[in-house]
Amino acid sequence: MSEQYRYDRVLLKLSGEALAGDVGYGIDPKVVDDLADQIADIVHDGVQLAVVVGGGNIFRGLAGSAEGMDRAQADYIGMLATVMNALALQDAFERHGIFSRVQSAINMQEVSEPYIRRRAIRHLEKGRVVILAAGTGNPYFTTDTTAALRACELDVDVLMKATKVDGVYDSDPKKNPDAKRYDTISYMDVLSKGLNVMDSTATSLCMDNHLPMIVFDLTTKGNISRALKGESVGTTVE
Repeated sequence: MSEQYRYDRVLLKLSGEALAGDVGYGIDPKVVDDLADQIADIVHDGVQLAVVVGGGNIFRGLAGSAEGMDRAQADYIGMLATVMNALALQDAFERHGIFSRVQSAINMQEVSEPYIRRRAIRHLEKGRVVILAAGTGNPYFTTDTTAALRACELDVDVLMKATKVDGVYDSDPKKNPDAKRYDTISYMDVLSKGLNVMDSTATSLCMDNHLPMIVFDLTTKGNISRALKGESVGTTVE
């Protein structure tokens, strides 16, 4: 493990929207390629990395249920969307010389391994990136909650939430030009102020298990590495 990194084992939460880039839907190969490029550097330096990926660039369960679809059924469709994203990430990683495994919470043995905690930890110890797909396998749980749950299960040092904004603000920076960005904030404050960093289930899970989280802007190249080295990138929630 390189001396320059503050964290040895990390879980990176990627939204599906992040993979869509400026197109807004589907998978933008350039975005995925840039991401793989950044991840290759930190993995080759010895950081153990797990990735939880969302599916909002293909299908959102909540949006489907808002249109009258059965919520559980809509969530299952959303889980399948995350598997597509996971396979796209795996392809990009392997083109960049990163060994990786997709583990799915819904059994799909032709394209992925089942999620088995001990096996996932073994992959991490061997330097493979573990891409965790299909959420928790349960409807009514978001991929934010999946990220918090897997981060606790895999005993990571930090949860990194990649977004399109450079941290946590006291109000929406797109609507309020005077919005104030926090360098650090407590989970209790996130909950009491109603800041939509993650849903309340995920936030409570991180808080109860003393798991720190870094919320940062994925669109600035090199931010993953900078955050892991302890530079002030985004907002630290603890």
